[in-house]
Amino acid sequence: MRFFIIDDDPAVRSMLEHIIEDEDLGTIVGEAPDGAHIDSDLLALKQVDIVLIDLLMPDRDGIETVREISGNFEGKIIMISQVESKEMIGLAYSCGIEYYITKPINRLELIAVIRKVSELLRLHQSIRNIQKSLSAIGINSALTEKDPSSSAKTIVTSGNYVLSDLGLIGESGCKDLLEMLDYLYRTDMNQPLELNFPPLHEIFQKVAEKKLAPSASDSDLRKEVKAAEQRVRRTVNQALTNLASLGLLDYSNPKFEEYSNKFFDLSDVRKRMRELENKEDESQSIIRQNTKKFIQVLYLEAKKLISQL
Repeated sequence: MRFFIIDDDPAVRSMLEHIIEDEDLGTIVGEAPDGAHIDSDLLALKQVDIVLIDLLMPDRDGIETVREISGNFEGKIIMISQVESKEMIGLAYSCGIEYYITKPINRLELIAVIRKVSELLRLHQSIRNIQKSLSAIGINSALTEKDPSSSAKTIVTSGNYVLSDLGLIGESGCKDLLEMLDYLYRTDMNQPLELNFPPLHEIFQKVAEKKLAPSASDSDLRKEVKAAEQRVRRTVNQALTNLASLGLLDYSNPKFEEYSNKFFDLSDVRKRMRELENKEDESQSIIRQNTKKFIQVLYLEAKKLISQL
């Protein structure tokens, strides 16, 4: 990733540069003490991926600068400031920033946010590459949600990003979960799921029917549904463990804050944190999984990502 830092404090600029270089997060391609001379043309010339910008600066502040560049800048903007006013933070988000980090800078938080934003940029690039490839072979590159095949590819790509964020890539149930997202997205196009989310067993059944040959027996279908349920349960359990581990290391970790209370009940996350802290056997855990909630949230998070592309 290529970074441009805008902050009137040289010590902060130096700190950000050292963190980015020490953690091998990317390259610093430019910096400035304020946003007065920063525009999208300059950022494009330097091929900037991520802008790190302060809010309060002497000539042109962060809000004005973000407004100036956000319309044409294809990268992402992270604002770092000591301002804690909810109104100002809300204004910054409405102007187009991706994340807001408060000073003094927490090194672990900064690293986690930069990695998350970097992954999001890679996802966007992946989508653009798919569009270019389809265009090159004569398929309209404008992937719209009215095109079932292109939409399905997008929801699966977005879902894969969320699963990666949860540390689940490589888990056996990931493929099942992505196939469920495909089914749910196609269903959603015909009948909005906000009105009636399908029962969990129906989702497993439909995915199994699509996976097996039309001539598959009822017995084979039941076996596939049962196997898929077990794979997904193990994957959901691993997601809970991963988030609990993040919480134990740093309760303010951005991923922990963003996902723990979305995918799980916070009381269950705390129980798993205690189990990990006491090195208890997870097989003896009394935590009851809510697989349907996990799938619903995964679908909504993946769908939200599509709107950002």
